[in-house]
Amino acid sequence: MATARKRLLRVAQGVGLALLVAQGFPKVAQDFSPAVLAQSPTFGVGHAPNPALLQQIDIDVTPDGKGLLPGSGTAAKGKDVYTRRCETCHGPTGTEGPQEILAGGKGSLATPKPQKTVGSYWPYATTLWDYINRAMPFDHPSTLTPDEVYSAAAYVLFLNGVVGEQDVLNEATLPKIQMPNRNGFVTDPRPDTPIKRK
Repeated sequence: MATARKRLLRVAQGVGLALLVAQGFPKVAQDFSPAVLAQSPTFGVGHAPNPALLQQIDIDVTPDGKGLLPGSGTAAKGKDVYTRRCETCHGPTGTEGPQEILAGGKGSLATPKPQKTVGSYWPYATTLWDYINRAMPFDHPSTLTPDEVYSAAAYVLFLNGVVGEQDVLNEATLPKIQMPNRNGFVTDPRPDTPIKRK
C-alpha cells in the first residue's frame, strides 16, 4: 500500500513538472536570470528607501564610536535617569536585580562562578551606549534622549568604577574608555573578520 502511494506521488510530481514546462516554465526561469535581476533588484516589490528612512534604521554603533549621536552626560546626571528608568529592573546599585546584574564581578571571570556584568565582561563602552539606546528601558525601548543615554551609560560605568562621577561622556570620550575586559576576548581568525587591535 505504501509503495503504491509513493508511485502515485511520483506520477503526480511528474505531471506537475510537465504542466510547468508546458505553461512556459522556461520563461519563468528566464524572468529570474541574473541579467534580469540586476535590472530589477526589488523583484517588483516595495520601493527604494529614501535617505530619511535609512537614517532611522542605521543606528548601529561600532567600538570606535562611529554611529554615536551628538550629546553628552555624566554619572552625576545619570543617577536621576537610572533611578527613574533603570532601577526597577536592575536595583539601586546595579547589583540587586531582579533583571541582569550590571555592576560588580570584577576578577570573577576566571573563577567557578563568573559574573558577566558591564564592568567585568563587556569589552567596549560604546556597546553599552548602543544597547541602552536601542533596547532600554525594557518596557519603553528607544525612548531616552541621546543625553539621557550618555548619562545612564556614565552612571552604569561609574557603578563599576570605570569612570568618575563628573567625567563627561560624549562622542569623543566614550570610545576612549578602556573597559577592564577590553582584551579578554579570543580573536576571530576568520578571513572576513580582520584583527583590529589598538
